[in-house]
Amino acid sequence: MEPIILASTSPRRQEILKSLGIPFSVMTPSYTEEPVPGLSAHELAELHSMNKVESVIRMKLSISVPWVLGADTVIFDGQKILGKPAHREDAQSMLESFSGKKHEVITAISLYDSHTNFTTTKTCTSSVEFMPLDHNQIESYLDTGEWQGAAGGYRIQGLASFFISRIEGSWSGIVGLPIHDLYVILREHGYRFGE
Repeated sequence: MEPIILASTSPRRQEILKSLGIPFSVMTPSYTEEPVPGLSAHELAELHSMNKVESVIRMKLSISVPWVLGADTVIFDGQKILGKPAHREDAQSMLESFSGKKHEVITAISLYDSHTNFTTTKTCTSSVEFMPLDHNQIESYLDTGEWQGAAGGYRIQGLASFFISRIEGSWSGIVGLPIHDLYVILREHGYRFGE
């Protein structure tokens, strides 16, 4: 299989690619995620994902890796788009808003194919339902520090899984890299598996 540049420093995305046996190297995108007024959660995730890929394409110059993969995950609680919490109080507010309710986790992935000089983007939407949480449960979770750097202030593959009563959609998409969509997008571009 040909190597891929992963335009993300997310350990979770790296773990998923490793588990699939896809060779990759990591390049940190120079793009900074900022809110963009007027965009839906889907549009924002797609924009961030594509811009991460574009920033790495501009940086890589003479690197001969033919594929660049980017991803971005945002949360939509039905009223507003939530990214990564800026501080503990921000994470607390997010978890309180999830208590006893459903929210959407949107992950966009973008693949640049140097053979065609074209970038394709796919978006995966999943639903996560939290049990009702009390103040002590939220504070105990925040004390773990697991919320730091996580969209929505939690990681489904960590201790927050105790709070999740139901998911609909892609578990790997909630983690940050939807495996089925990745497979589809790679196949569309003629990526050769197992070679």
